[in-house]
Amino acid sequence: MKNFALIGASGYIAPRHLKAIKNTGNNLIVALDRFDSVGIIDSYFPDADFFVEFERFDRHIEKLRYKDVELNYVSVCTPNYLHDAHIRFALRHGADAICEKPLVLNPWNIDALLRVEEETGQKIWNILQLRVHKSIIELKKKIDAAPKDKIFDVDLTYLTSRGRWYYTSWKGDVSKSGGIATNIGVHFYDMLSWIFGNVKSNTVHVHTHDRASGYLEFERARVRWFLSINYDILPEEMKAKNQRTYRSITIEGEELEFSGGFTDLHTKVYEDIIAGKGYGLNEARQAIEIVHDIRNKKPIGIKGEYHPFAKMELSKHPFGKLYK
Repeated sequence: MKNFALIGASGYIAPRHLKAIKNTGNNLIVALDRFDSVGIIDSYFPDADFFVEFERFDRHIEKLRYKDVELNYVSVCTPNYLHDAHIRFALRHGADAICEKPLVLNPWNIDALLRVEEETGQKIWNILQLRVHKSIIELKKKIDAAPKDKIFDVDLTYLTSRGRWYYTSWKGDVSKSGGIATNIGVHFYDMLSWIFGNVKSNTVHVHTHDRASGYLEFERARVRWFLSINYDILPEEMKAKNQRTYRSITIEGEELEFSGGFTDLHTKVYEDIIAGKGYGLNEARQAIEIVHDIRNKKPIGIKGEYHPFAKMELSKHPFGKLYK
């Protein structure tokens, strides 16, 4: 049984980590969050210590060493811009870090963390759960088996509606979240990189407060992509079903069905990490490079190989006037 700490216990993603720690037969001994709405811990580890102040959390972990309690892993579920610091904290305390995506916001952060790994002898693991999704694994096998000179045409559409709270939270602050592409798209770019190889070109057509769209050329794929958090963009059939999320990936005009199978992906990722077979810093690099470039490129507008949704008008959301 391994001992875990968790930073970011009140966040949206934390329950998936709590479940994964429990399902892999391990133990959460301490958690941290500045907010104290963490009753979910009772469903998994009611005996875990909990702190709302980082200083007391840090002191508690230091004292565990004097009690000969080994801390093996720190799970990082905090806002994107804090990942780097919390990963470093884990390694300095002799634990491996298991971090939600995006691992970091900038490619050079990965280089610095590689040095910290070397100095401490600990490992940094990233949650890249689409790589363990059954449908995605089957797709990779299919692409790998295709003629090596075959270049696939791919359309990626991901619409996940967010309310006005989004713009007030850290997620609406580009300096903290990395923006739309980083916050909701990084796992898709990782998946595309894993399957189709290295990036050859990266073009951004549209990038506003509520959407981003562009064209990525990989070694083995031409990808038109569109991401949005705007409810108005959802297909009418989704709205009729009272659904607020729509995801679609077509390859050579054929829809990839991967709407299910997400329930236990974090558990599978944890199993692989504990077995020493997880995905580390270098595996995370290309997706971080992609989103960093998207964030910093000037959109070229509606020309070239653009996604059909890119032509949609900006929303009438009050933030829209800042981007027109």
